[in-house]
Amino acid sequence: MESLKADSCNLKKMNAVITGSTKGIGRAVLLALAKEGWNVAASSRNLEDLELLQAEVKEAFPHQECLIHWVDFAEKEETITYGQDIQAIWPEIDLLVNNVGVFLPGSVHGEGDGSLESTMALNLYSPYYLTRIMLPGMMERKTGHIINMCSIASFMSYPNGGSYTISKFALLGFSKVLREEMKPHGIKVTSIMPGATWSASWGDAPFALDRLMPAEDVAEAVVACTRMGPSAVVEEIIIRPQLGDL
Repeated sequence: MESLKADSCNLKKMNAVITGSTKGIGRAVLLALAKEGWNVAASSRNLEDLELLQAEVKEAFPHQECLIHWVDFAEKEETITYGQDIQAIWPEIDLLVNNVGVFLPGSVHGEGDGSLESTMALNLYSPYYLTRIMLPGMMERKTGHIINMCSIASFMSYPNGGSYTISKFALLGFSKVLREEMKPHGIKVTSIMPGATWSASWGDAPFALDRLMPAEDVAEAVVACTRMGPSAVVEEIIIRPQLGDL
């Protein structure tokens, strides 16, 4: 038994970067991966939340690293700098979960000027820039996994979707293109499209809890994708509340 413990301690730790990771789906994904034995890197625009999350991970999973970085992913240079900083600490990134995003309800004809630009900056451009930073190392090693957190809004429109739906259609397009490009390089690309998922932003919404999915269920889908061997990849997952879309 002692030799088994020693061997397990010497196994290479896998490194996962999860953006937008202090709330909702991102937080659930980070905790689920840490539970699986991954080192995790958290990022958001709230330093207090990051420090609390880091302390929670260290207490629950003392053998895992939990890096934290304050990042405004709406800014191109900050996104690129973050990617470079993470790779300076972890030269080998095994998993990137592009989760950061924003939802501002509106319509094409009614939303404010600049809504499309600000939404695209977080929901499309930041995953694009960060992925481009991570890809060269993955391509050199011929291994790695990119998971893009899309949405049911990536393939259907609904009232008040506005710029959000446009950005999520674009994110799924980016993910599909990346999947084809990375096939010969041994890098997996997965698009996950959750429906309505519980987070603090739904706090005052007039919906029963059973109309929303727990973020932990989406996180389990992420973990399941990472468990597959090198010859298989989950390309796309659609997850909806059992009672259907809101």
